[in-house]
Amino acid sequence: MNNVMGARLWCLIVILSIIWGASFFFVEIAVEKMTPLTIVLCRVGFAAFLLMGFVRLTGRKMPKNFGIWGAFLALGALNNVIPFSLITWGQNHIDSSLAAILNATAPVFSVILAHFLTKDEPLTRNRLAGVLFGWGGVALLIGIDALNGVGMKIAGQVAVLGAALLYAFAAIFGRRFKDIDPVVVSAGMLTGSTMIMIPLSFIIEQPFSLSPTAVTWAALFGLSAISTSLAYIIYFYVLSKAGATNILLVTFLIPVSAIFLGMVVLGETPGWNAFAGMGLIFIGLVFIDGRLLKRFKK
Repeated sequence: MNNVMGARLWCLIVILSIIWGASFFFVEIAVEKMTPLTIVLCRVGFAAFLLMGFVRLTGRKMPKNFGIWGAFLALGALNNVIPFSLITWGQNHIDSSLAAILNATAPVFSVILAHFLTKDEPLTRNRLAGVLFGWGGVALLIGIDALNGVGMKIAGQVAVLGAALLYAFAAIFGRRFKDIDPVVVSAGMLTGSTMIMIPLSFIIEQPFSLSPTAVTWAALFGLSAISTSLAYIIYFYVLSKAGATNILLVTFLIPVSAIFLGMVVLGETPGWNAFAGMGLIFIGLVFIDGRLLKRFKK
């Protein structure tokens, strides 16, 4: 594998950060007319359809082993069903930009969980510093609102943090698929997610009673086709060419695009603590990633 980052891969990483950042923007539009579980069902269902089509067009084969499909269901619950639902519900109560910043804490959770659940990723001094900076950022983001008591805004922030925690669990659980084509894993995961979401959405929310507008449908299309299906294809391509360490750079950039879209299109106005908290989280990610620190030491 070539881990050298050329101009093409840098462009793809920027594009990936924009379309993943846009997912918070699309959700913010969709929640105005649709309920959280139905949004998630539309997102994973259409994305699964598109990715399964991509699998067939590229000559890949889906596994027939029931055990693997059971694992796909578990991965779908950890990586899609529960976190997508938490983020979508949370964005009923907080801005898309704040949701994106809180979501960027996933690597912070990953470092902590990997130390206790794996044997090859210990919590080094740099990573511990990264965790402390990351949690400092979270405390700054939530702490000011918490002074006014626990309300729905706090609940929304905690929901997004819960999603970030589940992404970290999913990353560790997903290691068992290392010998399977990542695109096949993604298609299987989204198909499993759809199988879970269909009964949940129809039993709990009765989606046929909703009245989405054309703008809502456009947001759902962008969320599923662009921010999920296309994003996974770009993600796995960059992963195969540049490695897992370089793909972490996307985490640094997602909140930037989400804040830009939130401010320019949705008229959101993040407070000073949002930018300060994001800064501390970014510093934490720099320590966790480690590469920038190595360059300064040279």
